[in-house]
Amino acid sequence: MDRLTRLTTILIQLQSKKVIVAKEIADRFGISLRTVYRDIRTLQDAGVPIGSENGKGYFLASGYHLPPIMLDEKEVNTLVIAEKLIQNQGDISLQKDFSSLLFKIKSVLKNFQKENYELLEQRVAPSYLKTPLESSSLSDIKDAICRTVVIELTYHAVHQDKITKRRVNPLGVYFSSQAWILVAFCHQRNEHREFRLDRIIDYELTSDTFRNDVNFNLTKYFIEKYQ
Repeated sequence: MDRLTRLTTILIQLQSKKVIVAKEIADRFGISLRTVYRDIRTLQDAGVPIGSENGKGYFLASGYHLPPIMLDEKEVNTLVIAEKLIQNQGDISLQKDFSSLLFKIKSVLKNFQKENYELLEQRVAPSYLKTPLESSSLSDIKDAICRTVVIELTYHAVHQDKITKRRVNPLGVYFSSQAWILVAFCHQRNEHREFRLDRIIDYELTSDTFRNDVNFNLTKYFIEKYQ
């Protein structure tokens, strides 16, 4: 979890109880008490009215709340389309992540927006003839791309009918036909390679990081690949 997300979640956690001790926050995020104190100070410096009581914990000043999410009709309708597409793209981890996000967003919709959402849900569908190939690694892989973390793959190379072990620098992902594809720099081959997520037998996000290639983007990659 990146720091901005953690700070936002800490703020939500502070809203969930009258008083929260630092150890509760540390245990939830798997961080040290020192990091908790630093995060709390960051929120206070940003103007969030967080008070503290020795021996008790932290609390938000009475009356302070996070501003609600405000969505217009077109934005709500777009959520329906996004939900249908994600349900039909084959990666279980992405479906789970989006379902969790949607659950939170739906909780702040107005009643008429919820009714319209339910109506449109029955009127929008991706192609029912399409059968995407399942995978479950996309959620971790997209995080590894953002954090420039080296991934160790156990991969089934179908054209050789061979199981291989690879260390790769994840650079991007795209959906092609019925499967998600990882574009990565392969340490073994010393070049860019593509790996279908449904053929990844196992994977591990290592503790190693790589230098981010700020010039890499998928549009440029595709142009060079197909020229």
